[in-house]
Amino acid sequence: MRPKGSAAELEQRRRLAVRLLEQGMKAAAVARAVGTSRASVTRWRQARERGGQAALAAKPHPGRPARLTAGQRRRLVRLLLRGAGSHGYGTDLWTLKRVAEVIAANFGVQNHRGHMWYVLRWLGCSSRKPQRRASERDEQAIARWRAEDWPGMKKRAGKRPQHSCD
Repeated sequence: MRPKGSAAELEQRRRLAVRLLEQGMKAAAVARAVGTSRASVTRWRQARERGGQAALAAKPHPGRPARLTAGQRRRLVRLLLRGAGSHGYGTDLWTLKRVAEVIAANFGVQNHRGHMWYVLRWLGCSSRKPQRRASERDEQAIARWRAEDWPGMKKRAGKRPQHSCD
């Protein structure tokens, strides 16, 4: 599994580890210092010995490149925060299909709606089930019931009858 951090940050970590080894630190101490395994530190040292500093250079990110630029992703967040209703939908509930349609309309990028979950997770969004409430719901009546009626219905440990075996 790929460690966390940008390619440049990971490269800096490799270079720091090799520099610490060259200063005489043991591989185990270097591994603790940079937050990796001793095997990785040893592998980085060997790579440096075989290929020089270029062997420690940043590697490209695996996988397909992102189809939206960083600026487009920021704009997408602003579009989503305006709500689904502002984009012509009947409710403010975002669905994966709706997000895909907004991306296609605004950025010209076609995505399968099943892929939208990854985009939303990357943006820091989470799925939530909409809370459904009856339109006849009377909040004041509910508050009064909770304050007046409910306390008399609750069981109380101190009010139970005492039994004795005489």
